[in-house]
Amino acid sequence: MAAYLYRLGRYCFRRRRAVLAVWIAVLIAIGGAAGAFAGKTSDEFKVPGTEAQTTLDRIKDTFPEQGHGSAQVVFAAPAPGGATTPEAGRAVSETVARIAAVPGVAAVPDPYATHAVSPDGRVAIALVSFDHKLADVTDQQREAVKAAAEPARAAGLDVAFGGDAYNRMAQVDGGEAIGLAIAGVVLVITLGSLVAAGLPLLTALVGVGVAMAAIMALSGSFEIITTAPVLALMVGLAVGIDYALFILSRHRRHLDEGLEPDEAAARATATAGSAVVFAGLTVVVALAGLAVAGVPFLTVMGLAASGAVVVAVLVAITLLPALLGFAGRAIDRLPVWKRALRTGGRTTLGERWGRFVVRRPLAVLLVGLAGLGLLAVPAASLQLGLPGGGSQAAGTDARKAYDLVGESFGPGFNAPLVVVVDAGGAPQPEQAVQGVAARLQTLPGVRTLLPPAVDQAGRTALLTVIPQTGPDDAGTRTLVNEIRDQRAPLKTSTGADIAVTGTTAANIDVSTKLGQALPPFLAVIVGIAVVLLALAFRSVLVPLKAVAGFLLSITASLGAVVAVYQWGWLDGLIDVPKVGPVVSFVPILLIGVLFGLAMDYELFLVSGMKEQYVHGKAPRDAVVAGVRGGARVVTAAALIMVSVFGSFVFGHDPIVQPIGFALAVGVLVDAFVVRMALVPAAMALFGKAAWWFPKRLEKVVPRVDMEGEQLIARLEPAEQPAKEPAGV
Repeated sequence: MAAYLYRLGRYCFRRRRAVLAVWIAVLIAIGGAAGAFAGKTSDEFKVPGTEAQTTLDRIKDTFPEQGHGSAQVVFAAPAPGGATTPEAGRAVSETVARIAAVPGVAAVPDPYATHAVSPDGRVAIALVSFDHKLADVTDQQREAVKAAAEPARAAGLDVAFGGDAYNRMAQVDGGEAIGLAIAGVVLVITLGSLVAAGLPLLTALVGVGVAMAAIMALSGSFEIITTAPVLALMVGLAVGIDYALFILSRHRRHLDEGLEPDEAAARATATAGSAVVFAGLTVVVALAGLAVAGVPFLTVMGLAASGAVVVAVLVAITLLPALLGFAGRAIDRLPVWKRALRTGGRTTLGERWGRFVVRRPLAVLLVGLAGLGLLAVPAASLQLGLPGGGSQAAGTDARKAYDLVGESFGPGFNAPLVVVVDAGGAPQPEQAVQGVAARLQTLPGVRTLLPPAVDQAGRTALLTVIPQTGPDDAGTRTLVNEIRDQRAPLKTSTGADIAVTGTTAANIDVSTKLGQALPPFLAVIVGIAVVLLALAFRSVLVPLKAVAGFLLSITASLGAVVAVYQWGWLDGLIDVPKVGPVVSFVPILLIGVLFGLAMDYELFLVSGMKEQYVHGKAPRDAVVAGVRGGARVVTAAALIMVSVFGSFVFGHDPIVQPIGFALAVGVLVDAFVVRMALVPAAMALFGKAAWWFPKRLEKVVPRVDMEGEQLIARLEPAEQPAKEPAGV
């Protein structure tokens, strides 16, 4: 691979204008396709095969409104009884009539006719049903519904809008600009010049632009969850900057060694580029492996993010060498930090740290393990769920509506369950429905049942069950399971079949499905890690140590997520919209993304150790040399990733915020504790045993020349006689 990348790097350097023109053409073409074919992204987290989704699909013809978009319009008076005055009644009725006239609104019953008024007479609820799916509800329709509430506002009522149509998810609010700014500062400090620092940012933006445009172009033909492009943006920016940094730092090192710019770029692409390709492959495999969970929207998220990584790798090994060709020896122009990446024989901080760890490996290992163990303790209490109105930022319409309904009617009114009663096989369908309702009313955790909706044939009914607890409460999950446990007894006593569906039940089913998918997905990831690292390092202990470190990073990161988002720690420092269950797909996403990134740092650090060991250094000296050579770049890369991921924590999106936090903490822990402390300590303790590989496997396992040793061995003899470089 190194030989091929060497030729590719040299070609792109020398044909830089053509390479740049190709990437500009690709960006324009895909951007044009996005503008022409982009469709809408979806906020619905569907999981085919779950009871809630299967039931919803089965009744969509009989009760089509169940699959349509809906909204809540909540009218709140300043004082108890204020919503029941004649003036308020007229204003609410006029508002309801105006909303009903909005194109796309199928029905909006008057809250006074449906008795949807709180016991204290302060709050009334109008339920809006659209005549199409939630994904097809437009922003114009949402705004038209809001504008129709002017009569109620004029009468002194506070009006809030909630429900599915207003629970908007995964909205990027510009926080990533903060991450880019911090990344730029880190690059300037690390690379020492504005020109050098600008190249990784430029290539990362080109890669992200191509990836995002491609995703949006495909959204017109495929259903893409709203979170998918945000995740692709997050991961694409982070790896795009880091991959370019790794190659650029190697290029500058070769320039310092006296190589001509074209040779330096070719060798950097061959050596660091090989590690980038290998690392990118691990990220892509891990993200594409999300398909193992069998959850379509998660598969789309994984494929979108892996596509962004593929583009980042291609940009790093083609566009970056071309830009290095334009820069030439002016790569250090506009210097701001003369000593960046240039040690000149001095003892660096990385070398001092490496020697400290090698002198006290057992102590460093025990302290690191103890710290990570404490951080991981909260992970044992992990609870999963999906965000709703209660997870929106305080002050938003959706959050106001959610809070008003919960305070005035009870938390269960934000978590209605829909029980479908199929009485077609019952001797007396009407009595069967009544029998089911009577039995459900007696279950613990049920607050009330709303009047049933029955189809024209009188054989299928929908019973809306209002729990005593909210959508995030464990009691609601227990109630769903208890209702489903009544299926057999009710079939025997009434002859009717029942199934539970609705948004709350669907979210519970999705969370359960994702929780069950975690162990097999983790097993697949661990297997992939062992195989890839065995190929890269031809070692038994190195892959096992790397996997152990990865598992420590995962549990520590999940522990931090639980402490902040489930327990409410750091409240005030981090603006968590609502403390409660962790978003159900955060753990599996964290495993997929962090696996690839952790393997990046493992490859870049341990490959340096192996290179030194192969060249004759003692095992512990090789560890110190590996840390010395990789510490600055790995530290910079980790800080950049933490900055990019952490910038999304400052937004208020209930899905994006915990994902960004989990990845930022995961990278921070993995890079600075696991890879920079525990890995050198373990390698020092292993000694020569770290590089042991069975002879039988030695013959059959293909050799990956990731550091370009064979390539450099062929190049060096040919170059030694030549005293003067050939020039550019």
